[in-house]
Amino acid sequence: MGRLFGTDGVRGVANRELTPELAFNLGKAGTFVLKKNQERPTIIIGKDTRVSGDLLENAIAAGILAVGGNVIKLGVIPTPAVAYLTKFYHADAGIVISASHNTFEYNGIKFFNGEGFKLDDLLEEKIEDIIISGVDVNAHIIGDEIGKCLDAEESALELYAKHLLTTTAISLKGKKIVLDCANGAAYKVAEKVYEALGADIVLMGNLPNGVNINHECGSTHTEALQEKVLEEGAFLGLAFDGDADRLIAIDELGRVVDGDKTIAICAKHLKDRGLLKDDLVTATVMSNIGFHKYMNGNGVSVDVTGVGDRYVLERMLETGCIIGGEQSGHIIFLNHTTTGDGVLSSLQLVEAVLESNKTLSKLSDEIKIYPQVLINARINSDYKKTYMQNPEIALAIDEVEKALLGDGRLLIRPSGTEPLVRVMLEGSDLDKITELANNLAKLLEEKFPVEEKR
Repeated sequence: MGRLFGTDGVRGVANRELTPELAFNLGKAGTFVLKKNQERPTIIIGKDTRVSGDLLENAIAAGILAVGGNVIKLGVIPTPAVAYLTKFYHADAGIVISASHNTFEYNGIKFFNGEGFKLDDLLEEKIEDIIISGVDVNAHIIGDEIGKCLDAEESALELYAKHLLTTTAISLKGKKIVLDCANGAAYKVAEKVYEALGADIVLMGNLPNGVNINHECGSTHTEALQEKVLEEGAFLGLAFDGDADRLIAIDELGRVVDGDKTIAICAKHLKDRGLLKDDLVTATVMSNIGFHKYMNGNGVSVDVTGVGDRYVLERMLETGCIIGGEQSGHIIFLNHTTTGDGVLSSLQLVEAVLESNKTLSKLSDEIKIYPQVLINARINSDYKKTYMQNPEIALAIDEVEKALLGDGRLLIRPSGTEPLVRVMLEGSDLDKITELANNLAKLLEEKFPVEEKR
């Protein structure tokens, strides 16, 4: 068996790769590793709207109960709500059952520690080692040592909504806002929060049936939302993904405002109010050069990390940076939460728009996003990490970088799972960067051809 944990928990097709047996074992091993002390641990569980959620929720709960842990089932609720409520309830851990933006047949299981942060690699490896080695941490406890399912003292959804409302003091009276909840975990709480702020709400993706999560809706499929914003003459539109940890916005002209632009708008808003700690934002290597130019032009430094929200968070914790994220709309406001939160991010963006006395389109147009070209070069896997040692490749890369100097950038990344090197170029001239990217990818494929199978 290979690694169970990927970059965001354990994922797979529900009941085929992510089986109830695996969920049961994750419940046992996770509780054993994450309990804070010798007392009976408490684990909270939240899920999105997938049809397989009940199956996996009950299986993982059974595993927790089998090792003497107590369980609080939160029901359908966003991933960031589980992070927040884990700490609020003083639980030993939180578990989310969701496959985020993926289609309904997939599902996933990810853990938060007692402070509401995603697990680091070491803890995931401990859980994984227990399962793969077949160690029985159950010890076959009996009688009153077996765990129980507990009722939460208050509605988890109400608690989370109250928390979100503490992050802003805006009034949206008279503002029409279209919410696309992806038929996922935000379908109740987003409406509740925006209704409390007085907005005139138009809802989309708010009728989950177990199989329509992310289907032609949400942050990965914004076409219908873009049309709806124009049709309604709305102030703006907001799209979340299946577990509501991402945000993609739509301006009043029906255009997409991605994570880069949202981070830039919110960071400038914080800086203008004197609230941006050290005038610093955190972004990944995939953030657009236009984002960097806009931030630097407004006196904000950009700290760059590897791709993945966990790396963004790790760096933010190291530096004390309070805002960071990715183009995908996974944005962390560390002064309010411990993970990406689509609804919270939307509130910060709407506040920034209102207080700027500008429209979202005008704020968005201040950030010039450069054209981007991504070409996958299929090469021999043996050379994915050593291609730079080839003199001809090194010279070609140097020539591309000189051609882009001051007006673009080159990023080359080997794929972690496929025999590919990803060649990404950004620049103001689309034809030019397309040609440069294709030429470099072609050279890589010629120098390191994939071996033919015999």
